[in-house]
Amino acid sequence: MENNSLEKPLILEERPPKTTPVNAALTFAWRALLRIRYIPEQLFDVTAFPIIFLLMFTYLFGGAISGSTGEYLNFVLPGILVMTVSMITMYTGLDLNKDIEKGVFDRFRSLPIWQPAVLVGALLVDVVRYSLASTIMITLGYILGFRAEAGFIGVILAVLVILFFSFSLSWVWTILGIIVRSEKALMAISMMLLFPLTFLSSVFVDPSTMPNWLQRFVEINPITFVVDASRGLIHGYDVTSELLTITYISLGLIAVFGTLTMYFFRNKE
Repeated sequence: MENNSLEKPLILEERPPKTTPVNAALTFAWRALLRIRYIPEQLFDVTAFPIIFLLMFTYLFGGAISGSTGEYLNFVLPGILVMTVSMITMYTGLDLNKDIEKGVFDRFRSLPIWQPAVLVGALLVDVVRYSLASTIMITLGYILGFRAEAGFIGVILAVLVILFFSFSLSWVWTILGIIVRSEKALMAISMMLLFPLTFLSSVFVDPSTMPNWLQRFVEINPITFVVDASRGLIHGYDVTSELLTITYISLGLIAVFGTLTMYFFRNKE
């Protein structure tokens, strides 16, 4: 009886139905969630990191920059929210790079599935991580005295804009995760790109207070557009032009780096 039950799946004449792209992507998303379940320390970047940054910049620099920590909190929280979520996007590439080093990557490519599901599933879980970081940041902000002039709807819209931009930015790190040969090198490259983008922006101060030569860079920095749009949505002023710019930038990142990622994903030796 036992041998017959084991042999039965092996002698089926009909092959099982091929999985759909949606099911394949959800399966890889579940794999990423299980990794977090068994290694919860992976959530340190989306739990402790936002808290440390918000407390540090609000109470160390708030009084010096705005003369009031409460006033500065209302200004800086949307900026730190964008900065925090943008910086943790690099872990998408780091996780992919680990799979490549361990040989799991080659196994995935050999499976008879929709190949982008490997990356899409991981990115879906990353959106969950970004949402968790945003929730922690906003909750802490309200505890400290932050108030959104546009109310709860404005906060939700701002978070959605940040998640959309972060999803598109993640594709930059996926291609680097495939190309770069070590995790340490990828971490160094990510920091080298992210620190200028996040710190040389409107995250912490109004660009009008900067030297003219620096203002030119800050004003065309994609992070600045996301920060300004988030502030506008949260505090209730018009940011239509910023939203259009973010849409163009995000779709461009997905089109360019998403295409390149899939090319290198299929052709990596």
